[in-house]
Amino acid sequence: MNLSEARLSLANTIADWQNVRLSDLHYWHRGDAQLFVVGLAVLSLFVLIARSFVTRQPGRHRLLVPAMLSTLRPSYFGFIRHLPLVLALAGLPFFLVALSDPFTSLVSSEVSYPGRRIAVMIDASTSMRTPFKAQHLNTRAETDATFYTTVAAAERFIRLRMGQNYKDLMALVEFGNEAYVVTPFTNDYDNILLSISLIGDPVEYSLFPDQGTIIAAAIDQGVGLFKAFNFLEASGNIMVLFSDGEDTRVQVGDKTLDEILQNAIDNKIPVYMVRTNYEREKGKVIPDEIWIPAIEKTGGKFYAANNEEALLSAIADLDKVAAGTIATRQYTSQRPRFAFFALAAAACWLTAAALKLALPQFQKLP
Repeated sequence: MNLSEARLSLANTIADWQNVRLSDLHYWHRGDAQLFVVGLAVLSLFVLIARSFVTRQPGRHRLLVPAMLSTLRPSYFGFIRHLPLVLALAGLPFFLVALSDPFTSLVSSEVSYPGRRIAVMIDASTSMRTPFKAQHLNTRAETDATFYTTVAAAERFIRLRMGQNYKDLMALVEFGNEAYVVTPFTNDYDNILLSISLIGDPVEYSLFPDQGTIIAAAIDQGVGLFKAFNFLEASGNIMVLFSDGEDTRVQVGDKTLDEILQNAIDNKIPVYMVRTNYEREKGKVIPDEIWIPAIEKTGGKFYAANNEEALLSAIADLDKVAAGTIATRQYTSQRPRFAFFALAAAACWLTAAALKLALPQFQKLP
């Protein structure tokens, strides 16, 4: 475990303990801790009795020092020399609690985490077969189709989130004429990455049933997904949409584009669209006239990724935009809680040992 992992583990342990009260604790091995206390008391008593029978000889068991002048006043800070002993004794109760193996039964608590609720939507329509050269980003696909570059971009975005102290709730949606939920909201990044690798498989892509692109259907499905998980009232919801933008439809069934967008606006779900269309700058694709104002209307942002550099820049900007916190209700059942107490005991004892061995001020006689 490196330093950053140790720091993250320590931060998670402290944050986890802040949601626990001592009255909520139960103990698996309370008897073992009580037996340890009794044994320690008996051992201490035995040592005291044994010492009382040992004959002390001057020069061997006693230390002779010259008489001190009565005019010398004792130091006001002399009591500090007892600090290592105090720390050693302070660590003992923490050790006993850790030894008793505390745990919490079913507990419900409101927990805040750094991250967002993110619905990632990927266009898999036929128009995504056009070339998009990305030498560094798209290294796995045999062709340079826009779809595979887009899948690689979505994977890069998720790996950026994984590499930081985020606990996002992510969902994956694949769309064409219709939108399909591939993976519902989860905080398991590996699960999302697995789903992305599956839809990015050439065989799977060739079997995708939809030929057209209806971006409004994807946005509507995204809002419906947030609603299905009761996230509409929560903050920190965003949609990240990857598409070539080749869509001029403003009507989906009985809903207009304005109605769909208004639903996202009312529920404060901004849409960030990464338009992956090679060598087509912003405004150079006819549907841009529709989607630029539409996306900005939701409070999101439109990225015209016309080459690999622009695509990577859009991903980096999305990572910054997605910084924030989400609040969720957490349920735990029989969760062990000894880590905090063991950590506190170790900290007390290590500090006491360091003071006693490293600083001469704590090695002086009274």
